[in-house]
Amino acid sequence: MSYHESSGNGSSPLPGEPYGRAALAFALIMALICGAVAAGMLWNAGARADRELDAHRHQVLATTTGPAEDLTGTTRYGTKPRAVAPAVWEQPEHVRRSGSIHVPPATPQGRTVTIWVDDEGTPARPPGGAADRALTSLSGGTAAVGVVGVTGAGVVLLVRRRSENHHLAAWEREWEHVKPVWSGRLHRDSDPGGDDG
Repeated sequence: MSYHESSGNGSSPLPGEPYGRAALAFALIMALICGAVAAGMLWNAGARADRELDAHRHQVLATTTGPAEDLTGTTRYGTKPRAVAPAVWEQPEHVRRSGSIHVPPATPQGRTVTIWVDDEGTPARPPGGAADRALTSLSGGTAAVGVVGVTGAGVVLLVRRRSENHHLAAWEREWEHVKPVWSGRLHRDSDPGGDDG
């Protein structure tokens, strides 16, 4: 009997295995495409936000009115040492402003530094640069690849497992019909007289 003889050693691949590998490859490709799209969308959105922010950011000269106070102890790991100092500046023109600004450590009183302010003359963060956008885009794209890839692989593996279970159940049902013939039990059971004649 040749039915599933190649399965005797348990190494015969189940039907659908090549399709399972193709489906996993397809899920990976889709994850990479989604990651690239997400990264591109984040880059474009960041560029638009930076352009809008840049329209309301201005660089002005400020003069420190006191020595810098070191903030190194409170900065996050990997950031540059920072300090703050009291200062005065004008923004808008001829409107005198004062407050604390970020300065390099050990900046003395009377030093002129360049700061960013908003339309009201309040110190503000500078517009984002290409490096910040690239980091945000890369992080978002990587996250998208991970989510889509894991989800796609999970679906493929679930479908494959259910397909394998269905295949094994069908194989067992067919074996129940083949086993009596293969083992010779059907001939023995169907012999009405046996050796009693």
